[in-house]
Amino acid sequence: MDDEIDLPPGIGPHNDRELELMLAGTKPMAMFSDAVHVSDYFPEADFAPHVDAGRIIRVEEIIPKEPYDMRYLFYALPGEDWRIEEALVMCRNLCAGTVKDHDADSARMGELLGYSTEEINAFLVHSKRQPKASLP
Repeated sequence: MDDEIDLPPGIGPHNDRELELMLAGTKPMAMFSDAVHVSDYFPEADFAPHVDAGRIIRVEEIIPKEPYDMRYLFYALPGEDWRIEEALVMCRNLCAGTVKDHDADSARMGELLGYSTEEINAFLVHSKRQPKASLP
């Protein structure tokens, strides 16, 4: 995870607030990702009691990618697990290098993660200036 993301006003970052927002019902899905050899922060312990109680759904997938495989961890509210399936397709395409329109994928991922249209548009404008930005 990149905690040093510089986001402009108008983009409400969800970093470190995913569980809080999900339990409040205002965030339908959360996604965490990192290269397998780097991943040392995934808030699995925080989410575990809610997963065990059935309040949150958990899906994990390791996607092959050179030089390091990528680990994706998704959480969704019950009834919102379709979002995980769609996001996984996008992540697989990203890892395979087959994304045709990065802006369209970024916008759709933002929708899946629960960002507003205004936040997504502000992010897309911002990402043109800083191409390494990604929705948290």
